[in-house]
Amino acid sequence: MKNNEQYSMKEALIYSQRVAQLSKALWKSIEKDWQHWIKPYDLNINEHHILWIAYHLNGASISEIAKFGVMHVSTAFNFSKKLEERDLLIFSKKEDDKRNTYIELTEKGEQILLNSMESYKPSTYSVFGGSLPIKDLYGKFPDFLDLMSIIRNIYGEEFMTIFEKSIENIDGEFIEVDGKLYKRVE
Repeated sequence: MKNNEQYSMKEALIYSQRVAQLSKALWKSIEKDWQHWIKPYDLNINEHHILWIAYHLNGASISEIAKFGVMHVSTAFNFSKKLEERDLLIFSKKEDDKRNTYIELTEKGEQILLNSMESYKPSTYSVFGGSLPIKDLYGKFPDFLDLMSIIRNIYGEEFMTIFEKSIENIDGEFIEVDGKLYKRVE
């Protein structure tokens, strides 16, 4: 061991490769399922993710979209522009902040996002299906506490706060009726 580090180079490499391979395999499955889910709405993953983030943040700056969507600022801007052209988002500047561009969902954008949530079918998601044996065994889905800690250390507390807020929004703002999710009407 070098420099008083508490791990060996071999251990670090094995760990890094394990995370890389597992993450890539998991992402490939998620990507396929996500694309299949949103295909009827003529959206790609980045566009759907932007709508999702804008919804949960009740509007957001392009830099916030990039940060919480884990995408480059130009990617966030370009895909947001495509959504604006489809009347799903509107761009604006704030009086006290002319440097940043902000986006908000239009009614049409919100409706497409809500429709996509209503059409969600857990049985079509391989990661969900692959998690069911764990739920059956332990009575709950995996918590991902270790993974969340790693993400917190990489992306920061603000990222995790927004992540948790989106989960709380789903829990508080949506109801399940006959196996479908609907926005709670007050």
